[in-house]
Amino acid sequence: MIAVIQHVSESSVTIDGQVKAAIGRGLMILIGIEEADNHEDIEWLSRKIVNMRIFEDEEGVMNKSLIDVDGEALVISQFTLHASTKKGNRPSYLKAAKPDVAIPLYEAFKEQLAMDLGKPIGAGEFGADMKVALVNDGPVTIIIDTKDKK
Repeated sequence: MIAVIQHVSESSVTIDGQVKAAIGRGLMILIGIEEADNHEDIEWLSRKIVNMRIFEDEEGVMNKSLIDVDGEALVISQFTLHASTKKGNRPSYLKAAKPDVAIPLYEAFKEQLAMDLGKPIGAGEFGADMKVALVNDGPVTIIIDTKDKK
């Protein structure tokens, strides 16, 4: 499971011209699911995201978590592609999970994140043509691959 996390002052996702979800201060999370991912990855990644100390404290130091600042979360599913340095310029999607695997894991991740955060989250719709807007705050961007678990 790969997550690209943006520290935002606001973010939204629009589907078919309608805003599906919008958040204020918090994290916009692009989530890519691979064939090898499982519920252990979901639990680890969710805990990591809500507890990462990436929000500024009173001294301006990144020392507070999403939970500490009562922040919000917006989760957007992504089609995971891997760029290859060996073959041409076309990214590979071979590791991307098929919908029958990816959709249940995506739904489980959203549920786990809401539970760990202690409140509802915003989310896009798996497989939909989504328009995502965000105001990156910082800017701060974090990339996590659950295969590394660092």
